[in-house]
Amino acid sequence: MAATNKIGLEKGDYKGAPTTLCQGCGHNSILSQIIAACYEMNMAPEDIVKFSGIGCSSKAPTYMLDRSFGFNGLHGRMPAIATGAMLGDTTLTGIAMSGDGDSVSIGMGQFKHAMRRNISMLYIIANNGTYGLTKGQLSATSEVGLTLKKQATNALQPIDICVEAMASNATFVARSFAGDPKQVKTLIKAALRHNGTAILDIISPCVTFNNADSSYHSYGWGRENKNPIHDLSFIPARDEIMIEDYEEGTMQDVAMHDGSVIRLKKLERDYDPTNRMAAVQILEESSANKQLLTGLIYIDPNRPSFVNTLDLSETPLNRMTDEELRPGPETINDINVAMF
Repeated sequence: MAATNKIGLEKGDYKGAPTTLCQGCGHNSILSQIIAACYEMNMAPEDIVKFSGIGCSSKAPTYMLDRSFGFNGLHGRMPAIATGAMLGDTTLTGIAMSGDGDSVSIGMGQFKHAMRRNISMLYIIANNGTYGLTKGQLSATSEVGLTLKKQATNALQPIDICVEAMASNATFVARSFAGDPKQVKTLIKAALRHNGTAILDIISPCVTFNNADSSYHSYGWGRENKNPIHDLSFIPARDEIMIEDYEEGTMQDVAMHDGSVIRLKKLERDYDPTNRMAAVQILEESSANKQLLTGLIYIDPNRPSFVNTLDLSETPLNRMTDEELRPGPETINDINVAMF
């Protein structure tokens, strides 16, 4: 008999349709960790809503959580759909999966405004440095000097997703590598408990169009140059806190809104992810040193989410009747009078 979580569901209850992505694609690894995280966190699939735009990464809603609500939007327009859905039903947990082409090229404006509003959702960018769905063109995150199979050599500076997130006042910024499933899953769990937009940039190798070991988005380069800034553990709210197999070193706990905790273990440097200036500095340093910096780069657990800034009713908008949603004649009359 298959094992079940605390709400009586098997891990298979969190899966979707069989993937049609290339074998070995980093996106498949990310999807596996989303499924594992939701199962281990005892989240009912019916309480989750999925969002995506266009691209290989944006096929994600098909391959995970088939019992959840899902929206596949236009290219680059996913954040607008997510904003409406998360305001329409504030009881749901939002998981958005996009790509470097979908969010950082055509969708850059919407990407930045999602962080400005601090919509409460997990926003994963599966970053492979190429347009895999349309046969391997260069993307906005492709490094200078990269030559792809059917492209000229890239002469443009790449966009750093985490730097853009910091510039847009994001309240949760992290980076990971699809080849490090343990870290990916831990960051997903922490992001799902963040009350705001949690940006998770995951380097996700494209094994068909961008798989040379010299590429900054390949498995070979990622494994060779990965530079974690700490060990991470996620401790759920109300569960007994236990620490096992930790070496001597400094630890720091960051409390989340629901009482859960992100525990950070110091590795090579003393780093505080709540220090905004330190986050900007470490991103610049890793870029200059050509390192794949991974871990929780920045978090602000105190800034209110978009929903918290609005005077919404306790009843979700999508569960109200027409009579409750429509303003009455007296209200309309007051509005008209106020305009003259």
